[in-house]
This record gives sequence, C-alpha cells and structure tokens, in this order.
Amino acid sequence: MTSYESQISFTLDTICPWTYLAKKRLDEALKQFRASEHAKDVQFTVKYLPFLLYPEASKEGEDKYEWYRKSRYGDSEEKMRMYETLMSAYGTSVGIKFKFHGTVANTLDSHRVIQHFQEEKGPETANKLINSLYSQYFENERHPSSDETLLKATAAAGIAEDEAKAFIEDRDEGIMDTKMAIGEQRGNTDAVPYIIFEGKRRDFTQEGLKEIEEYYKSLVQVAKESK
Repeated sequence: MTSYESQISFTLDTICPWTYLAKKRLDEALKQFRASEHAKDVQFTVKYLPFLLYPEASKEGEDKYEWYRKSRYGDSEEKMRMYETLMSAYGTSVGIKFKFHGTVANTLDSHRVIQHFQEEKGPETANKLINSLYSQYFENERHPSSDETLLKATAAAGIAEDEAKAFIEDRDEGIMDTKMAIGEQRGNTDAVPYIIFEGKRRDFTQEGLKEIEEYYKSLVQVAKESK
C-alpha cells in the first residue's frame, strides 16, 4: 500500500529569528516522526514559501543591533539586553548561537534564489539553502541577501558556482514570480512563522513559534487521518 504524500507549506523570512527557531523545531519533529511507526503511513515534503518581514528595508541595509533597539525596543539598552538573553536561551535549546550585530536588509533576492532552486532542484536543495542563509545571518552576522551570502548558500546546497552566479547576477530572472508568491502569502498571513500541514481529510495550521511536540502532533494527526 502506497503511503500518503503530504506537503508542509512553511512560510518564512530569512531575517526572522522566530522562523529560524520554528524550522529547527520542525526539523526535529520530522526526524522523530520518520523514526516512528507512523512514518509508514505518510511521506512529508516541505515547501518553503516567501514572506517579506520588512518590505520597506533597503537592499544595502542598516545596522541590525541599532535597528532592533530603536524600532522594536524604544531605544532601550535594557530591553535589548533582555531580548538578547531570551533569544540566546531559545537558540541554545535547538543548537543556534544567536549573534545580534551585522546588517538587517531587504530579503527579496534571498527569496528569489530559494524559490528558483527549490523549483529547479527540489526540497532538499531548498532546505540546505535556507539552513545556510539562517546560519550566515543569525550566527555569523553576514548580510542576509548580498551576492556573497547567496553564493555561499548555493555552494552549501551543492549548486555549481557558475550556475548559481549566473542566476544571482541576473536580477530580473524569477523576480516577478517571487513577488507574486510574496503577495499571495501576504493574503494568507500577516506574520511568520506560518506552517500548514496538508492532510488527506483536513489541513492543520500552526501560526507562530510552537514547541517540537506540537509540530509532532500535527504530523501524527495527518498520519492517523491518512488511512
């Protein structure tokens, strides 16, 4: 008997710390599920969908620490320290070493690269791309969408340098499709992370950061209802 093939639609932005945490937790939930007796009933594939958290941000960007302090925490150093403590604790729990300096910038080019190579090379390539983009931005304080960052991510995903460079440097290729996808996701949600588990009978939606156990329960529920 062929198992049910389900898609997990994961809407994210590569500069949102909550989506990085959510991805780590979802990855762990999938690992646990695939080691369970339920795995025989469902095969899950993750599709990543684009969201611009700060669409007004410039391509050049600005100082990340200063931006957070002023726009999110009323220019308060004390509140920034509290944020750093909180995020560091969250990160440690899933193996992320958050750093808080670097550049915050527009991520349209990152999404263009993700969407193109996800379509061309599949979910595993997209997964590796996103892992690299998150790690570079949050743990190595790199620009989120510079050509250098994107080339490093495509290399980590196993994409040939000449192929990756040609696409990255062609600013027009895939841009309209990416903008349309972003617009569509804006119609579905106004915040990320936003994850939909496609079920045979019904879908299960998880909005905001959830615990590993909650993602796992959604996976199991899809499996139970797939029979």
